[in-house]
Amino acid sequence: MTRVVLATHNQHKAGEFQQILGDAVPGLEIVAYDGPEPVEDGVTFEANALIKARTAATHTGLPALADDSGICVDAMGGAPGIFSARWAGRHGDAEANLRLLLDQLADLPDGARGAYFSATLALVTPEGDETVVEGRWPGSIAHEARGTQGHGYDPIFVPRGHESTTAELGPEVKNVESHRARAFAAAIPALRELVARG
Repeated sequence: MTRVVLATHNQHKAGEFQQILGDAVPGLEIVAYDGPEPVEDGVTFEANALIKARTAATHTGLPALADDSGICVDAMGGAPGIFSARWAGRHGDAEANLRLLLDQLADLPDGARGAYFSATLALVTPEGDETVVEGRWPGSIAHEARGTQGHGYDPIFVPRGHESTTAELGPEVKNVESHRARAFAAAIPALRELVARG
């Protein structure tokens, strides 16, 4: 069994990754990370994902997976983007972040509320091999929060092709369609190669 450490202390994310992975990569075991949290001072999702994965690979001596993700609003030039988790000023205050974004978009009509969730996934081995992939989930921002089956911006994001928010759709849809699911799908060849190398 090839072990890969998931470089996050976020249990939501860890559970989501485990569900998304399922049986897609036989012989791969995702293990929890309990090491230091690096300073995410990159200016792109890719830079921050690599910072986290490199730190975890160095700390554990195992291949490490890390993601950096956020919501990007077309009318705001891609913001909140890498600042999604601290949009309202304090890291991790999901309710305040969501309220601020809704307030900022309050006057925009439906046709101008385009947005997408982005997830960049980095796989770094202790030997220094690095793979970076991205997944995007296009959609739009609702006028009000709806649903309880999610976290972060899920209650206000309506994926393209749906009328429900991601917080109303639940994990069975998210684990197939989400930005993380798409990033994971793009990373599967690299993960399978890792298992094949033993």
